[in-house]
Amino acid sequence: MTTTLLEAVRRYANLRCDQHGAAKTPIPGLTAVRAMTQSQLQYAINRPLVALVLQGRKRVTMGSHSFDFGAGESLLISADVPTVSQITRASAKVPYFSLVVELDAAVIASLIVEMNLAPGQQAISVRVDPTEAEVADAALRLMRLLERPSSLPVLRSQLVREIHYWLLAGRHGTAIRALGVADSHAQRIARAVAIIRSEYAKPLRIERLAEAAAMSPSSFHQHFRAITSLSPLQFQKQLRLIEARRMMLSEGSEVSSAAFAVGYESVSQFTREYGRMFGRPPAKDIKVALSQLDTAA
Repeated sequence: MTTTLLEAVRRYANLRCDQHGAAKTPIPGLTAVRAMTQSQLQYAINRPLVALVLQGRKRVTMGSHSFDFGAGESLLISADVPTVSQITRASAKVPYFSLVVELDAAVIASLIVEMNLAPGQQAISVRVDPTEAEVADAALRLMRLLERPSSLPVLRSQLVREIHYWLLAGRHGTAIRALGVADSHAQRIARAVAIIRSEYAKPLRIERLAEAAAMSPSSFHQHFRAITSLSPLQFQKQLRLIEARRMMLSEGSEVSSAAFAVGYESVSQFTREYGRMFGRPPAKDIKVALSQLDTAA
């Protein structure tokens, strides 16, 4: 099922991967991923997505739930949730390859109406299932489209829509329906999450976030934690720390510059919270991470 899709992703990724192993495509939300070695732990607050693993293995943890999966399986993340991930099987001879498709709530909402689907119930936000043949086939045709750029403006939307259709029609369907249901708890919390993502470096008032979600503050807290596994302030803190780490790792920012840029007023507080999240103080963590990148290269 995945052999020809693997070949298409390998061909694209080998030509375009950045230093982190990501090869973004001209199709918004579609990224090919390659890893030549087992990775260090990766911390992220993901947007809703599905990742089709084509070769190698990966482990993803959200809260108390851990998932080990590999070729022929798909990871679904159906809400903005914090995850810790690690590629556990990859080598120069047999690299890890996957194809990531970010989920589009507007496309899901339209399809729910056309497919006459019942609203989905919010379940655990991360799950792993076997990749379905129809999803892999649509993904392959989307990858082939990248080799014919003149066709992209005409055909990409319908192929992206087709992938969403097969996801809704298959094993992942129930888990992602809530993303497309107008005024569902998932949609309401998503509005608050969008504010936090865009203004993570600024002080945020819970009342403002609750108002954006059209909930009382107490109800907002309850539903926010149920969907993301974090409180709003914990969510903001993790965003700040993840962004600061990216700045130091990718842009060479100094510890103090990164701390102030993401909203911290105290470098010592930043260092303490960074160490609790990533297991090492920032300067040491970045030194180790850069060393691992050099080794992998």
